[in-house]
Amino acid sequence: MCIRIAVVDDLPTIAHWDPDEVTILVNRGTHPHDLIRELHAILAVDLGAPAIPGAGLFCFCGTRIELPSEFTVTALPVGASNL
Repeated sequence: MCIRIAVVDDLPTIAHWDPDEVTILVNRGTHPHDLIRELHAILAVDLGAPAIPGAGLFCFCGTRIELPSEFTVTALPVGASNL
């Protein structure tokens, strides 16, 4: 069973492992760099998932874990305004 990531409001920490739901709850509005650092700690250190430098985040089963879309940066087309 693969780990899921769910975004929630008002979480007292950046991220929290919920073993009953096999889900890592992440606090909405967290800076992506802080979130990745915290997710890595939960996945690799606490849960024993593979840690491959520069390769992203992985579940303990080896499946790549994607961040929720609100934490990913998308490139703007050339000439587009970011306002």
